[in-house]
Amino acid sequence: MSSDSEPLRPATRQELYDRLRQAGTRDAFLLEEMKRLGFWPSNHEVPNVSEQFILREADLARELRALYSEHRRLEDEAAMLRELRKQRLAESRQRREVTKLRRERERKDRADQRKKRQESEIGYLGEGVSGGLNHPEADEARLARFHLPVLTDAQSVAGSLGVSVGELRFLAFSRAVSRTNHYQRFYLPKKTGGRRLISAPMPRLKAAQYWILENILRLVPVHDAAHGFVGGRSIVSNARPHVGAQVVINLDLKDFFPTVTYPRVRGVFRKLGYSEAAATILALLCTEPDVDQAELDGETWFIADGERHLPQGAPTSPALTNLLCTRLDRRLAGLAAKLGFAYTRYADDLTFSASGERTKNVNKLRSLVHLIVEGEDFRVHPDKTRVMRPGSRKEVTGIIVNDKPGVDRTTLRKFRALLHQIEQEGIAGKRWGHTDDVLAAIQGYARFVAMVDAQKGQVLTARVKAIIDQIEPAFAKRPRKTYPQGARRWIKKMVVAETPTASGVPANPSAPTPNPEKPQGIVWKLLGKLGGKKK
Repeated sequence: MSSDSEPLRPATRQELYDRLRQAGTRDAFLLEEMKRLGFWPSNHEVPNVSEQFILREADLARELRALYSEHRRLEDEAAMLRELRKQRLAESRQRREVTKLRRERERKDRADQRKKRQESEIGYLGEGVSGGLNHPEADEARLARFHLPVLTDAQSVAGSLGVSVGELRFLAFSRAVSRTNHYQRFYLPKKTGGRRLISAPMPRLKAAQYWILENILRLVPVHDAAHGFVGGRSIVSNARPHVGAQVVINLDLKDFFPTVTYPRVRGVFRKLGYSEAAATILALLCTEPDVDQAELDGETWFIADGERHLPQGAPTSPALTNLLCTRLDRRLAGLAAKLGFAYTRYADDLTFSASGERTKNVNKLRSLVHLIVEGEDFRVHPDKTRVMRPGSRKEVTGIIVNDKPGVDRTTLRKFRALLHQIEQEGIAGKRWGHTDDVLAAIQGYARFVAMVDAQKGQVLTARVKAIIDQIEPAFAKRPRKTYPQGARRWIKKMVVAETPTASGVPANPSAPTPNPEKPQGIVWKLLGKLGGKKK
């Protein structure tokens, strides 16, 4: 029988192999088995010599196997390098995974922060116009002088306009190339010949411009000499100071609205006390560049051409020019008073008048007016200056001012004849002015006469009203259109007139001949800007 400290008999072959390996040598294993089976005395305190040799041999065999194993491992350098590389790859893969998770988390955090900033801030609105968007400091003392709303940044502007910051960014962004356009452009004929480009803002931008007009621009007083688009003033008030004068001088500012560029408009809002950020946004909402239109790959592109300026057709443009021309009006009014002339301005029309000895200063006045106008970064149109002297018919903004404010007698006589023809024959085939809408045209002219001469106008407006009630009862209930009456028909007419026939000659000989190189040039311009944008 074996004691509890002696090893048990191996139960399986694998256990036998494990015991043999642990013993070190076969003799050491046989010695253990002989002790277990009782063939070798195991109660001696000091092993005999044979047992010591066997145990020592087993220890040395185990050490030798370990050394052989280590030697083989060190000797196999390729395997060691593969193992080391595998270990490093595993560590690198783990680090990359950790870095990927960290960067993904940071990217999401940045995206969330960017989204929050976009919902409350505007940091960029286009090249060359975004420098002041990070300066929200306003001069509240100046704003309070005219009881203007305090606007400091994009969020305050958007809140006042009743739009989101994202929509404000869309309306104010200055794009060199875009698929969208905030203006509907068309041409209207001028009384003096030629065409006038009208840029009518689309509904959302138009609503924003009307808010700026009603809540900012109209609250700021303009010079007493300004009569265009000012409450309580009109072409009649503009003409009245010149009634009965012996000499009346009319001058016209050339390219009036295009001359008022974005930096000047931004300066108007800054002078009122608005911060650089708010002034930048407000000026962008009120200006636009000239735009070329091109078709490329089935898409319509709009390419900016030149500086942003006041569009003729935006409700804010006249009020901004009145504020911008305050110093011009002050200087011209001072010059006129010094030389004994009266001075008024209606938009881009400058009018001076005098009587008696003061009329000798006409040439001096004209030369000094040119200097002052050019000093204010405007230009006098060289072909639209008229000096009306004694004995001639004197006209100021369409009103005769020889003796009293009145309308042109010849035109009035033709108008009465037209009303008589309509009353007798009907409206078919009749025309007044440049529009096809005869009812609107005769109503407008009758109201114009009533504004100038109430007695004559009352009779004419009554006749026009009777005609309208008889021909078109629903005329007075028609909704007001965004564009002037007949504008769409005029656009269609101009397109037809400028379309070449089979012979290459325009259908309307008076219309300008289309330049076949211009559309191609616009496309190359578009491709150049798109290429630069991609870079």
